Amino acid sequence: MSDRHFQHWPRLLPRHLTVPATHLYRNIEVSAMRFPDKAALVFYDAPISYARLQDETERLAGFLQAVCGVKKGDRVLLFMQNSPQFVIGYYAILRADAVVVPVNPMNLTEELRHYVNDAGARVIVAPQDLYLQLRPLLQEGLSRAATDPDAPGLRHAVVAAYSDYLTASSELNVPAFVRDPRQALDEPGVVLWSSALAAQLRPGLICAGPDDLAVMPYTSGTTGHPKGCMHTHRSVMFNTVAGMHWMGTSQDAVQLAVLPFFHVTGMQNGMNGSLYVGATIVLLPRWDREAAAQLIQRYRVTGTQMIVTMVVDLLSNPRLAEYDLSSIRRLSGGGAAMPEAVATKLKEVCNLDYLEGYGMSETMAPTHINPPEWPMKQCLGIPIFEVDARVVDPLTLQELAPGEVGEIIVHGSQVMRGYWGQPEATEAAFVEIDGKRFLRTGDLARTDEHGYFFMVDRLKRMINASGFKVWPAEIEALMYAHSAIQEVCVIAVPDGRRGETVKAVVVLRDACRGQVSEQEIMDWSHQHMAAYKSPHLVEFVDRLPKSGAGKIMWRELQAQQSRREVMELK
Repeated sequence: MSDRHFQHWPRLLPRHLTVPATHLYRNIEVSAMRFPDKAALVFYDAPISYARLQDETERLAGFLQAVCGVKKGDRVLLFMQNSPQFVIGYYAILRADAVVVPVNPMNLTEELRHYVNDAGARVIVAPQDLYLQLRPLLQEGLSRAATDPDAPGLRHAVVAAYSDYLTASSELNVPAFVRDPRQALDEPGVVLWSSALAAQLRPGLICAGPDDLAVMPYTSGTTGHPKGCMHTHRSVMFNTVAGMHWMGTSQDAVQLAVLPFFHVTGMQNGMNGSLYVGATIVLLPRWDREAAAQLIQRYRVTGTQMIVTMVVDLLSNPRLAEYDLSSIRRLSGGGAAMPEAVATKLKEVCNLDYLEGYGMSETMAPTHINPPEWPMKQCLGIPIFEVDARVVDPLTLQELAPGEVGEIIVHGSQVMRGYWGQPEATEAAFVEIDGKRFLRTGDLARTDEHGYFFMVDRLKRMINASGFKVWPAEIEALMYAHSAIQEVCVIAVPDGRRGETVKAVVVLRDACRGQVSEQEIMDWSHQHMAAYKSPHLVEFVDRLPKSGAGKIMWRELQAQQSRREVMELK
């Protein structure tokens, strides 16, 4: 392990971090005891106090246990946008001693099916605008349960209306899906959020400990099927605390939460960390540059996280000068390198450095962050508290010298236990060196003479579209369901706005050639998968390059695409 980065360690921080060895829900109890009347959340100008937050999480937890039969260790799906209900639902699941399975609300029915089946979930918490996506799965689960009570599948859905928490008048632009009034859903297995709270049930004593499972975010791999990352209360707690100390976030901070809570970056820094210290979270369910600027000014927001595309959009607002953004002391993010020109404009307009970091679902957000006092542009930062991060030769696993490119491996308290139900994938993801268990990230990087890490490329086959990880094999698996597609290979294409976008190279079945257009394939894909995954480009070809073993050579197609882009620039 190199210690070069210690010369740039934040000067007021110790190198060792002592983290509470407690259940995550205790953070809500402590903050509610300390700051009962303070706003924990602000949702379109409507405040929710810490006392109310604790009360409603307990009432929902009681309902989950008494009515939905949730027991210790059960996995419960949380399928929502940033909202009071996401936060309350998240901590209610924890309070019930169950495991939160956060799911991207952009997923459609067939994608959602995998999470239900793989996690073995019987309960889902979701908003009314997404009910039609989960309804077939709930009906299937109830139908199977009628003949076999032990059969897998959903049994209960707690369905919320975001508008229930719009209790203050606001001139902010409130999206239609948030404004929609509560709908009556008198269907088997469904209970409205309002009814669940009105039942006034209370949960039993907390039984889970720091080494029990707490949160299971899903990440995909080259097999195409999302895998659940098993995180304990201890591993989630570590980064919950670490991020707040690294950034110097106190109880008087006001955080604008625009990154989605279902993703570990928004979850840890925007939600969990803020609630741990007793800060106020200003919620924005969907990115809106005008609303973001208004909220920063109105609530004197002190910190926020944005991906590169959000920063670009914010700075492109012709009305930006009309807003007072001077309260912001920290703007951080990751997922894709911040372009030099954008970072320079951010500094000129807002006098802010963009603090980049690096982490994964497998590490519950950061293992690296730039030191606030010595940040570097287009840099992953340095390893945070007690993280042993190395750049090694992917084949020999020998640590490489500064400037040499290799794979990042990480050891730390925030690293997951493994992949849910996949011992072989877990074994492949870890390696033991010097008596330590290291996660193989699959990311290629180099370090400099000061110990800063710089991303170079990815060993894994992944597309980074607007900060979302898109896995080609998963898209291919979904696209093969189209009757006209014989073969398909998905690759990345540079995109000025999204960073990268998705392109599908398709071989049509003989009978369908000339009968189906590229646009029809794109339209079909958009109907069957989340928008960020759906191919934005489709190219028909007669054949795909294959190896001697018959495997499609995606690297060759990616190289052809790169050569084509170079020629177009000439």
